[in-house]
Amino acid sequence: MTVSGRPHLPSFGGATEWLNSEPLSPAELSGRVVLVNFWTLTCINWLRQEPYVRAWSQAYRDDGLVVIGVHTPEFSFEHEIGWVRPAVTVRGIDYPVAVDNDYGVWSAFDNHYWPALYFVDTDGVIRDNHFGEGRYEQSERVIQQLLGVERDLVPVDGRGVEAEADWAHLRTPETYLGFQRGEHFASPNGAVLDERRAYEVPESLALNQWALAGEWSIGPEKALLGQAGGSVAFRFHARDAHLVLSPGAREAIPFRVLVDGEPPGPSHGVDVDENGNGLLREGRLYQLVRQHDAVRERTLEITFGEPGAEAYAFTFG
Repeated sequence: MTVSGRPHLPSFGGATEWLNSEPLSPAELSGRVVLVNFWTLTCINWLRQEPYVRAWSQAYRDDGLVVIGVHTPEFSFEHEIGWVRPAVTVRGIDYPVAVDNDYGVWSAFDNHYWPALYFVDTDGVIRDNHFGEGRYEQSERVIQQLLGVERDLVPVDGRGVEAEADWAHLRTPETYLGFQRGEHFASPNGAVLDERRAYEVPESLALNQWALAGEWSIGPEKALLGQAGGSVAFRFHARDAHLVLSPGAREAIPFRVLVDGEPPGPSHGVDVDENGNGLLREGRLYQLVRQHDAVRERTLEITFGEPGAEAYAFTFG
């Protein structure tokens, strides 16, 4: 339904579950300004946007703003509510979240992006949208205009994985490890799809290349480790290096990160200690490296102490 060429707030009826709220409908939200945020728990772009959305929800709630998160999964394990709930808790999300496992809400909005913001006025009309990170000042001004308030912008300081990327030094793109979207794979003899086999890391990796070592199966969306001691290596240029991981059927899988063959020391990410040790317990994005000094080209290697690790995608910041 549209009014004057602008679409109305679609139904959330396609949601499979709600967190922090009973199910909400456009009728129940009538008279309120609504901000709808599409996200998925492993998306680094959403993680860096989320402190702003969280701050807006808290700052403008008493003015009449309702923020609704819509969790639409990208990877298969993100359908598990057992991974979504901890993400909501860890990120401090106290506003309603529609769990959109069947893409019903995604389709109703005709959405195509993570993250996505839709700004809805008190008449239920979508007045603005924004896809991806950034544009924070303009987005907050849109919220103020729809609420009829005017004041200083909310201060936001993202920490850990929520910190803004170092865009000036980011030269490595998001890289998927599954064969549907994977590229720049450099293990000798290439990949064998959907079949467990032994891989090796070449003597050297060019910038933005990656390789496997040990016994792995490369499926459509992930690489699955078949034997303890397997590793993934990546040559990157960025301040931060992250990897989306899941423990699969295992409770916990220890791992070790090396940077240029050495423990990361002060350049360790939030999910790794100075010696490079980490533990894979949840399906989520893990921050492995945050370079503490000059950002330069480095080789990251992550080795798993048990089989069963599922590796999905590298992202950088």
